[in-house]
Amino acid sequence: MASPGVRLLALWRRLSPLPGGRYLFAWAFGRTVPYSGSVRPFIEHLEPGHARVRIRDQRALRNHLGSVHAIALANVAEIASGLAMITALPDGVRGIVVTLSIEYVKKARGPLVAEAQAVIPTPITAAVERDFTASITDLAGDVVARATVRWRLAPHAPPATNAR
Repeated sequence: MASPGVRLLALWRRLSPLPGGRYLFAWAFGRTVPYSGSVRPFIEHLEPGHARVRIRDQRALRNHLGSVHAIALANVAEIASGLAMITALPDGVRGIVVTLSIEYVKKARGPLVAEAQAVIPTPITAAVERDFTASITDLAGDVVARATVRWRLAPHAPPATNAR
């Protein structure tokens, strides 16, 4: 069975060139990862080890200062880092977030884009932790936040078999 990243890329490659395909992909992603869907991410670009994700500035994501809430920024950064990471993972390896830190550079307003790159060390024969960075920029191209997401990468245990 293909890894989740391979299946995700196959779906992206099938849908993204179609009219409305990227919206359908974003909808499916939001349904598959429900909490991530709370920021209504739109995936602009996806390839092994690279993701670019856009969110709209909407009232539901704003704070009391009239800018996009810090946790919405952390959410989109984690989405971008996760998409970049999972699409770069070799078969038989899985990842899970263990820490996330974020630096808020300026108030985030308007459409925002989170971009991440992930280079996976290979082979992965035991659990290892790696940091991946996602930068979030505004419409003017100014960085509004930078996140570092630490992922624990480990071989996926094969399913148990019944020995007779």
